[in-house]
Amino acid sequence: MNPGLPLPEAATGRLADVWVYLSATPLLGLTITLLVYQGAFVLYRRSGFHPLANPVASAVLGLGLLLWATGTPYATYFEGAQFVHFLLGPATVALAVPLLEQLPRLKRLWLPLLGALVAGTLAATVSAIGIGWLLGASKATLASLAPKSVTTPVAMGIAEQIGGLPSLTAVLVVSTGILGAATARYLFDALRITDPAVRGFALGTAAHGIGTARAFQVSEEMGAFAGLAMGLSALFSAVALPAVAGALLRWL
Repeated sequence: MNPGLPLPEAATGRLADVWVYLSATPLLGLTITLLVYQGAFVLYRRSGFHPLANPVASAVLGLGLLLWATGTPYATYFEGAQFVHFLLGPATVALAVPLLEQLPRLKRLWLPLLGALVAGTLAATVSAIGIGWLLGASKATLASLAPKSVTTPVAMGIAEQIGGLPSLTAVLVVSTGILGAATARYLFDALRITDPAVRGFALGTAAHGIGTARAFQVSEEMGAFAGLAMGLSALFSAVALPAVAGALLRWL
């Protein structure tokens, strides 16, 4: 420590040096992600699991403010956070486990679920493009909006294929998931939809992974059907949305 510096200033300088050192290590991004999310989840639990206190939204806001305050480039942060990103694949596959317990009911409901999947996926795409067009959005923005209700990796691929901006699509996908998870309960209650399977399937179709996480917090049955909807929606969207969205964009 420099004896010529006042103690607070010297301590601040040392903390800054420590931060510079730590920011160069990939594990910092991973550690910060886990700590910020844990803090957001504590707040979520203390709110009585209120949908508007969604931990994903709180964690994204907290991480954004932290990166901005410390001047840390996103690329540097993601060197460590990519380990969490990698776990999305195994976590998605693991959703099949609770779904096995719902297999008898799934066999009875496969036809209405298939219809709901097609209708919900296409409605999300057409409404997004239509509203964006009415508000004067550019073609690139409309293409980025089209797959907003699909899970992020698939949505980014679709957006790139039809002329959208994958980075913008990622933001829109996360925003859609947070909004869906926060408002779905009130919408279902207003429509008097009480069946957990129906609520879960609708939430998974419209709000992908974030909606599915919210559904599991309500009940395992709701979460299982939400996970099924998220997976099937990604599969159907990868095949159908480039053609549907591409045709709409050419027509507008």
